[in-house]
Amino acid sequence: QVQLVESGGGLVQAGGSLRLSCAASGRIFSNNIMGWFRQAPGKEREFVALLAWSGDNVYYAGAVRGRFTISRDSANNTVLLQMNKLTPEDTAVYYCAAGPTQTTYATRYAYWGQGTQVTVSS
Repeated sequence: QVQLVESGGGLVQAGGSLRLSCAASGRIFSNNIMGWFRQAPGKEREFVALLAWSGDNVYYAGAVRGRFTISRDSANNTVLLQMNKLTPEDTAVYYCAAGPTQTTYATRYAYWGQGTQVTVSS
């Protein structure tokens, strides 16, 4: 089992920044890949970024590449998502997820946090 708890969401103006955190506990190293996803009202959940607890692999969705940065704090079992140059189109509930496979498909992730709301005003 893996437990994931997100934090850091909120309301920000367009052009601003937020940093999301995902604290992981449990069998995290059996689920080596950590992903961030988001879901806007009326839309499907979409991939944002991923990394592995070990190694240097990171991958971003095209819509956020160059604006968002995913990183890890292994000492504290925390994955971070730094979001810069936010736009209203980034408004969504953001979820972190854990799974064994490096993939952008949400269905391949076995464990999910409860989500944190990010709202970007114009």
